[in-house]
Amino acid sequence: MLLTTPFVSPLRLQANGAAAALTIQAAKQLTGQVVTTKADKTVGVEVVRLAPHPKYKRRERIKKKYQAHDPDNQFKVGDVVELCRSRPISKTKHFLAVPLPPRDTRRKSQLLPPLQSQAQPDQEQAPPAPPPSSD
Repeated sequence: MLLTTPFVSPLRLQANGAAAALTIQAAKQLTGQVVTTKADKTVGVEVVRLAPHPKYKRRERIKKKYQAHDPDNQFKVGDVVELCRSRPISKTKHFLAVPLPPRDTRRKSQLLPPLQSQAQPDQEQAPPAPPPSSD
């Protein structure tokens, strides 16, 4: 039987129920913007992160550029991609570029149903029923 998760390498259970080998791997996934596509099957991705300044403790933006594998040459400059760690492909390529959906399709307001106050005005709503009288 084979058990897998994104954080643990495959775990093989032996017949007696003991685990053969278990190694934990870091799930390093970075998100960045494609800045260059000049090389064949390779994209340059700039990843921006916030880190505190060593002396002043103010958070500053730190940019780092990674080379990622793009086997189909599908990405263009400006695309937002996710970098997944992979085996070393070349001297500088250790990531695989994976497409992400555009940010506006992931908004919370589009996932929730509209409120009654935001209902379209061309639809007439029935007047509320009067409360039952208790005589």
